[in-house]
Amino acid sequence: MSAASLEHRAYIALGSNLGVSAEALDGALEKLSALPGTRVLQVSPWYRSAAIGGPADQPDYLNAVCEITTGLDPRPLLDALHQIEHHFGRERQVRWGPRTLDLDIIWYQNVTSEDPELTLPHPRAHERAFVIRPLADIAPELVLGNQPLNHWLEHTRDQAISRL
Repeated sequence: MSAASLEHRAYIALGSNLGVSAEALDGALEKLSALPGTRVLQVSPWYRSAAIGGPADQPDYLNAVCEITTGLDPRPLLDALHQIEHHFGRERQVRWGPRTLDLDIIWYQNVTSEDPELTLPHPRAHERAFVIRPLADIAPELVLGNQPLNHWLEHTRDQAISRL
């Protein structure tokens, strides 16, 4: 079996609204590229978006989505993402609270999961412009929730987001 057959495509959402967010996103992309058997293929433009849910008066987020190929299975990939978040000072104190770095697996090739710790595809991605807009920039053909991304773009157009 060739190494290429062990690679899976995945889309990772990146976000930050504490500290120097641009440095956190750049650093996260570098660390993603350094994961075993993992390559970052493309990165969306960056977006600024208002926080959704969580405590009021949070700063805006800096968001992007990247496409990777990886030999890591979904759970080890999630564990690696949590390690990267921790490296950049992520503390999990308040649900949907401000954070130095947030990394989420949005979609992982040929995998669905109902595990509460790793639901795939991401259960709320299609509801969030800060995921759908950058994802549509790099994967316009992708289908989430049995609908094309254009469908979800229309349903999230009232959310405050701007392309940088």
